[in-house]
Amino acid sequence: MADTTTPATPATSPAKPAPPAAPAPAKNRIGLALQDYKGSATTLCPGCGHDSITNQVTRAFFEIGVRPDRVIKLSGIGCSSKTPAYFIGRAFGFNGVHGRMPSLAQGAAVANRSLMAIGVSGDGDTASIGMGQFIHMVRRNAQCIYIIENNGVYGLTKGQFSATADLGSVQKKGDVNEYMPIDCCALAIQLGCGFVARSFSGDSKQLNAILRAAISHRGTVVLDVISPCVTFNDHEGSTKSYAHAKEAEDPLHEIGFVPFYEEITVDYDPGTVKDVVMPDGSHIRLKKLERDYDPTNKLQALGVMDEATRKNQLITGMLYLEPNKKTLVDQLNLVDTPLAELPQERTRPSKAVLDEIMDALR
Repeated sequence: MADTTTPATPATSPAKPAPPAAPAPAKNRIGLALQDYKGSATTLCPGCGHDSITNQVTRAFFEIGVRPDRVIKLSGIGCSSKTPAYFIGRAFGFNGVHGRMPSLAQGAAVANRSLMAIGVSGDGDTASIGMGQFIHMVRRNAQCIYIIENNGVYGLTKGQFSATADLGSVQKKGDVNEYMPIDCCALAIQLGCGFVARSFSGDSKQLNAILRAAISHRGTVVLDVISPCVTFNDHEGSTKSYAHAKEAEDPLHEIGFVPFYEEITVDYDPGTVKDVVMPDGSHIRLKKLERDYDPTNKLQALGVMDEATRKNQLITGMLYLEPNKKTLVDQLNLVDTPLAELPQERTRPSKAVLDEIMDALR
């Protein structure tokens, strides 16, 4: 006979409370989240200083509120030149041939003045094959933030010394560098660059402040960042290792930055603060530490850098600042509308104009 009894209903456990909703991501002044400024996942060696720079570039552009679709990222060849793929994925980008990134930046600056150009290069891409390009970009003051991710070696070709390796530094396999280094910051100052700074990839606070100030600058920004190569140049005897940079770093000042859209307040401690107004109305504030340093004094900047070289110190901070130099676009007296956005009837001379030009040349 079939069992027709109803099985007992199991006791129901009390419903678990729903987990609290995750807080909405913080938004910047144009309504975007930090995630909107990120790019692809890095493929560099774990611990590479270049990734620290990428993180601060991402954060600086987010904090200032730059539109990602108004940014163009430029690079050449090398480990450093891979990094633009890792930030601001919605920006335009162009990866050029070895050492030719400055030409791309100048072309972008002239063709479309509404774009903010950021170029990432290495010490090999800049100080060796690209030196001629770098020099003329600085001379012309093209609108570009030029970051040199400086590790003193050619990482893609297994760690040979680059042109920025310090005299007497030791390679991983024991070779000693016998050549004088090229100091890209000193060179940039001598050539008249209006914004020259040096930082260390392990000093995120200083690097972030410099990057935010660089975004507000009009003209060429040269930012040399000592960025240890953890695979080929992070050993004892290297002057570009993480431990050496951390021990030898000598900041010129504490750097603060107030963007133009925030209230500007003044809180001076007499004789210790230098306040410089940037072209867009932002302020960079430099609080002097031990030395009386004026970043607008070109001769003093070069003297301090020379002294640091002789003492084997890594001087970091705002080395030289001249915020009101004419940019390449200003020098060319271009129209306000970006050339890339002009209609053909404004860029193509009529037959009558061409005839007039030809007649004048007869």
